[in-house]
Amino acid sequence: MPETPRIGLALGSGGARGFAHIGVLQVLEEAKVPIQVISGSSMGSLIGAIYATGAPVKRIEQLACHLPVTQWIDVTLPRMGVIAGERFHRLIKLLTKELNFDQTVIPLSIIATDLETGERVTFTEGPIHEAVRASVAIPGVFTPYHYHGKMLVDGGVIDRVPIQAARELGAEFVIAVDVGLFDKLPPVKNVVDVIVQSIDIMEREVFRYRVLDADFVVRPALDLMSSIAFNSAEKAIEVGRTAMQGALPQLLSLLDEWRGLHSQ
Repeated sequence: MPETPRIGLALGSGGARGFAHIGVLQVLEEAKVPIQVISGSSMGSLIGAIYATGAPVKRIEQLACHLPVTQWIDVTLPRMGVIAGERFHRLIKLLTKELNFDQTVIPLSIIATDLETGERVTFTEGPIHEAVRASVAIPGVFTPYHYHGKMLVDGGVIDRVPIQAARELGAEFVIAVDVGLFDKLPPVKNVVDVIVQSIDIMEREVFRYRVLDADFVVRPALDLMSSIAFNSAEKAIEVGRTAMQGALPQLLSLLDEWRGLHSQ
């Protein structure tokens, strides 16, 4: 039987646009494409962590579409962020079952950014909920997460789609899901929009050349969807499904080519 590559899935940052990752996972499951490694930044870390700890993708979809924003938003005086993040942290603990990295069903890697040194922080051990809380901390929106003397923020600042992190876990074929592609962003209405869309633009430029490191890239078309439109989960999931369905024939062809080359 031809050898099958160890497939890794690198789920990128993008705030609410990251709900598209759920649609991508649905299609990959339906096509029986085995995901053996997951890496994630920001929203990609949250979706990836929930999936890696064994949650059915249908359950993840239900949570995304029906969990009220008021259940996890705790607005604070904007000293280091508009949202304190304590409620969200409690939710992350619940969704990841308070498991450690060595207890996942699928090997997992999560990226955060050290705000004081500018370095990448790669989590592959310890409590998953702490890594996710750090990785989702959009600068200026969520307060940074203090972890072992470090002040950590959104993984997308340093590594929007963590392709190399998936390879470091042993992935031989990496599928990168980039939800940050856009030709035009939504109209700016407030200071949070200014912060978030400035970060979106910066991350897009940083990732422009790193995308070449992936074996396959999926880019859901999420133009004009804001990173903070958390009430648009259903739309983002459907866009993710559509993008992955359209890309699936090419992906399966590339996997067949890989098997052919490695069976000789």
